[in-house]
Amino acid sequence: MLSLPSEAATAQLHAAFRQGMRDLGWLEGKNVEYRFVYADSDADRLDALASELIGRNVEVIVTGSTPATRAVQRATKTTPIVMAFGANAMANGFVASLAKPGSNITGISNQNEDALGKLIEILHEVTPGARRVAIVVNENNPSDAVFWATAQSTCAALDLVALRVAASTPAQFGAAIGEIVGQRSQAVVVVQDPLYFGERAKLQELMQATRLPVAYGLREHVVAGGLLSYAADLAANWRYAAKYVDKILKGAKPADLPVEQPTKFQLVINLKTAKALGLAIPQAVLLRADEVIQ
Repeated sequence: MLSLPSEAATAQLHAAFRQGMRDLGWLEGKNVEYRFVYADSDADRLDALASELIGRNVEVIVTGSTPATRAVQRATKTTPIVMAFGANAMANGFVASLAKPGSNITGISNQNEDALGKLIEILHEVTPGARRVAIVVNENNPSDAVFWATAQSTCAALDLVALRVAASTPAQFGAAIGEIVGQRSQAVVVVQDPLYFGERAKLQELMQATRLPVAYGLREHVVAGGLLSYAADLAANWRYAAKYVDKILKGAKPADLPVEQPTKFQLVINLKTAKALGLAIPQAVLLRADEVIQ
């Protein structure tokens, strides 16, 4: 397993994967062995870590982000790669098509831009008076251009002003917060990104100081104190990825295993955070929520 975030940040996801493997009869120490490597939010380390895994002669590599998949793709054209979470597999050149990958890569691919558009719409429902929306993006993410284009078009359709704020390393978070405040933002959207996921506690702590409503691309940010999220269930993705690994270990080729997309998306709302911000969540939004954190 190659992970951009730290061991602590991904512990629950890797536990979900292990559970998925156990459910299929793979018992650690008996008929399967795991190797975990972590870049600790430093994308520059991914290539070396990918090569390290290839050097250990692993039979399958599981990745949890687009940057990690890209690093392993550069390192090998033969070792099977399973995406537990990745964006736009075709657009990023990982597979020829979702139905027939045609390469050593398969797994789960998310159309994250669709969820981002919906996230902005939901935030607008909750904060109808907020016209200036900061969109926090990671310029090192291969999906950055798609995310920004989606944010711009969604905001334009809602008569909102999209303000681009880049935060591509943890060291840039502080400056990004200053930019959000300096641009007179009235609400914030943080796009789905493995860097932000891995540094979610630090990011939320900084965001809290702005006293602005912040919508995130993943549930885990809302558990950490964010206002709301709309996204696929990350742990469920990792559990499901075990099915791909199971098939590959039993002889299937990644090229023949269709890439699947999440079908269930969750709206998660943190009512405690809403109260702290003096926000009343509309009843229509609460009724649609899959999870409400009190």
